[in-house]
Amino acid sequence: MSNYKVKIVSGWSNPGGSTTANITLTNLLNDNGYDCTFYGPHDWHLDKCSANSITQYSPHKDDILISHFIRVDTVCKKHIYSCHEKEITPLKSMDLSMYDSIVFVSKSQKDWHNINRTSVVIPPIVTKVKWKDPKNNIAGVIGSIDRNKQTHESIKRALNDGYDKVILFGAITETPYFNESVRSFIDSGEALWAGDKPGNPYASGIVGYEDDREVMYGQVSEVYHSSLSETYGLVEAECKLSGIPFNGPSNKQEILNNKDILKRWKTIIK
Repeated sequence: MSNYKVKIVSGWSNPGGSTTANITLTNLLNDNGYDCTFYGPHDWHLDKCSANSITQYSPHKDDILISHFIRVDTVCKKHIYSCHEKEITPLKSMDLSMYDSIVFVSKSQKDWHNINRTSVVIPPIVTKVKWKDPKNNIAGVIGSIDRNKQTHESIKRALNDGYDKVILFGAITETPYFNESVRSFIDSGEALWAGDKPGNPYASGIVGYEDDREVMYGQVSEVYHSSLSETYGLVEAECKLSGIPFNGPSNKQEILNNKDILKRWKTIIK
């Protein structure tokens, strides 16, 4: 058992790959004797792990602090920056002097940042889901709806491959892009959006972000992906581990079991 607290503080705790990674890391550490809490500015993470609002975060000199997508100026025993992004937060433009080490999620991401700092690659936890092909001739696109994800390209490829419809699982993070490139597919009925806000006029009837991965994947026969840039590629990894057909560029990411992920975190936390 640890005699210090591990605090994960993030500038983002709404649905997304980084939030999922922080939630599963929090649970992994708590399950293995660490006192860990995840603090974030949104509410989505609160019922999924030991969590609290970022307004409740209070520093302590004996803490192990893991910060992500936010600058936290504080005195602590060790400060680790957990990097889940590339272009959004290029580390070369940041003052990294406060951090004892940097954690990347993949080697390709580490190579892209190319910084001369103590760092390690620790991929996120990938959950294997039970999947059975629904044979409904429906494809899925999972991830935020924005230019980087090229949601419209995934839709077009799926329709060109003969799928009747495409379900989009992900929040709209770039409204102009959605209106310009994606909205017409929804208006035509070729695409359905599992919108993240009840009452949204473009919701498919699946109201709300789908937390249950098996329910989500169980609605589609194949997953399409067309992202221009990925740091890890959690959707690809989940599909690969679960035997779900994945149609898109491969990030060739490392998939580790929970034991090996914990081992890497133990080493850097020490």
